[in-house]
Amino acid sequence: MEYRLLGRSGLKVSTITLGTMTMGGKGNFAKVGNAGVDEARRQVDLCLDAGVNLIDTADVYSAGGSEEIIGEVLGGKRKAGVLIATKARFPMGDGPNDRGLSRHHLIEACEASLKRLRTDVIDLYQVHQWDGQTPLEETIDALDSLVRQGKVRYIGASNYSGWHLMKALGVSDRTHRQRFVSQQIHYTLEAREAEYELVPVSIDQGLGILVWSPLAGGLLSGKHRRGVTPEGTRQLAGWGEPPIRDEDRLWAIVDTLVGIAEARGVSGAQVALAWLLGRPAVTSVIIGGRTEAQLKDNLGAADLVLTAEERAKLDKVSAPPVLYPYWHQLRTAKDRLGPADLSLLGPHLP
Repeated sequence: MEYRLLGRSGLKVSTITLGTMTMGGKGNFAKVGNAGVDEARRQVDLCLDAGVNLIDTADVYSAGGSEEIIGEVLGGKRKAGVLIATKARFPMGDGPNDRGLSRHHLIEACEASLKRLRTDVIDLYQVHQWDGQTPLEETIDALDSLVRQGKVRYIGASNYSGWHLMKALGVSDRTHRQRFVSQQIHYTLEAREAEYELVPVSIDQGLGILVWSPLAGGLLSGKHRRGVTPEGTRQLAGWGEPPIRDEDRLWAIVDTLVGIAEARGVSGAQVALAWLLGRPAVTSVIIGGRTEAQLKDNLGAADLVLTAEERAKLDKVSAPPVLYPYWHQLRTAKDRLGPADLSLLGPHLP
C-alpha cells in the first residue's frame, strides 16, 4: 500500500480509503448492501491488514449509525495508526438549526460525532456540502475553533465548486484561520467534470483529493455492460448518482475498460481505480464493497500500475469536451500556462 501526503499537510494517508456509507442500515444514505457490526468488523480488519489507514464516514450516513458502528468496531480506542474522517452539514434532526454549516450546528454535530465514534479527536473533519446561507467567516471560524480545542486535527471540504473553495480558502488566509487540506469529490472515468476547476484548484492551492464513488455506483466495475444490470446494484435499486447523460459514451468507456482488464487478467474495477490513482492531485479513492470478495478485489487496485498506452486509451475514450473559457485559453494563452492549467489543457497541446 502506498501512502501519500494529504495536500500540503504532513498527514500521510493510504491510496485506498474504506468508505462506510452503507454501514448501519437506516436512512437515505444506506440504500444498498447495509452492513451491521459483524460485517463492518470484517471489512475494517480486511482493509487494515492490507495497509489502509483511513476510514471515511459522515454523521448523516444511516442517521449516525455508520459512526456508531465504526466506534463499536474500533472498540472505543484507536487501532494503531487508524485515521478517522467524518463529515457534517446535512439534516440530523427536524429543527431549523439541525443542518447547515453554522457555528451552532457544526459544534453540536462535532460533539455528537465524537460521542458516536467513541474518540477524543477526529483526524479529518469535512464540511459535506456547500451552505450558501451561512457566512463563510462563521463556518471557518467554527472549524478553526474545533482544531484549536483539539477535537479536530485537519479540515476538508466536500462537493464544493471551484469558486466555493477559493472563497473559503481566501477567508482562511485573510483571517489566519485553518485551511482546508483536502476536498472529497466525485471523479471517475465516466464523470471527469472535476478536471475543469476542482483538480486545477487542488494543484494550485495544495489540496489533496479524496474520491467518492470512484466506480460510479458500480457502473465501472466491469460487471455492467450495455443492456445488463447485475442484481443487487445501486443502479438497479434506483440510486440516482451519478447521472448518466450519454449512455453511448458510458458503454464505450466500459468496453475499453474491460478490454484492458481482460488483457491484464484483472477486474474492470481495479483498472478504473488505478486510472484515478494516476491522476493529478488524487490522494486516495474511497471504496466500500457489498461483499468481502468485492472489497478484496478493490484493494488490489493499490498495486496495479497502468502502462502509458493503457492510460492513453482510457484518457481518449473518456475525454471531456474543452468548454469555454478553456478552448479560448488553449488558442490564445498556451504560451503562458501554469501547472494547474496544464492538468486540463496539457493533453490538447501539440
